[in-house]
Amino acid sequence: MTASHCKGIQSFGDLINGGFFSTPAYDETMNPNQPSCKHIQKPAWLRRRLPSGPAYETVRTLLKDSQLHTVCQEARCPNQWECFSARTATFLIMGSSCTRNCRFCAVEQGPVHPLDPREPLRVAETVLQLGLTYVVITSVTRDDLSDGGARHFAEVIQAVRKRMPEVGIEVLIPDFQGNPHALKIVLDANPNVLNHNMETVPRLYPKVRPEAVYPRSLLLIQQAGAAGPQIQTKSGLMLGMGETPDEVRRTLKDLRHAGCRILTLGQYLQPSSDQLPVERFIPPDEFDAWKIEARAMGFSQVASGPFVRSSYHAKELSALSLGP
Repeated sequence: MTASHCKGIQSFGDLINGGFFSTPAYDETMNPNQPSCKHIQKPAWLRRRLPSGPAYETVRTLLKDSQLHTVCQEARCPNQWECFSARTATFLIMGSSCTRNCRFCAVEQGPVHPLDPREPLRVAETVLQLGLTYVVITSVTRDDLSDGGARHFAEVIQAVRKRMPEVGIEVLIPDFQGNPHALKIVLDANPNVLNHNMETVPRLYPKVRPEAVYPRSLLLIQQAGAAGPQIQTKSGLMLGMGETPDEVRRTLKDLRHAGCRILTLGQYLQPSSDQLPVERFIPPDEFDAWKIEARAMGFSQVASGPFVRSSYHAKELSALSLGP
């Protein structure tokens, strides 16, 4: 079922600017590419005014001229206007097509291309031109590569550090199919923060992340934490996909047991009718309650709110986690 077959399905822009949000009820028997056409009114707390000004266009133009991708644009992040206006961005390396097909993600799945050896330098030059003091680097999943792209991650980190030695660097990495040697390549490049998102609770993995493995992702967090205190570990969950509070609680405990230090919790927002529908909009006060509970579990820093994403205010979370 395409958007043209489902009268009233709204665009992602409508999600931000107001109106209705396409949230068909999920039925396990239905074709996963054919969501139904039930609509839920977007709650008031998900409406906000978009920032504007020359900084947004400056960042967007610079990224385009540098032939770089950002997860802000490829994943249709609702915070991209705010982040670009603040002259920040999360760089998406290794192309804009992914080898996996996670049901929540707007990044295109399709043919992938050879890695661009000039990309690390372009990222470094753009970070310099933007005057960033903290940079987040993520990637599409590249299961076609023997190391999952780990060496390319390391080369980007090294290129940025060469141009700006004092810059803080956070990497948001895929699971590298559980390859510990690939993870070590990234860790040896010494990022300040290593982030790997669990995304959802284990029961929903077959529906939400069919090509990922919950214990494998937990093990990656544990292995990264064992590398030493100089690298902070971080992970995040999307809420509103049908999880129960007890499932969320158990997942947070699993993360703490694995040594995760920084946590992000945000509302899942359906990027288009091709992705899974939202099962529930979580009120802000519930996000506040989760933050209190997660801090009590021992997370050093927690960002929890409807618009929180894994790299949202990443610099502030990293600095707070390190303490005075």
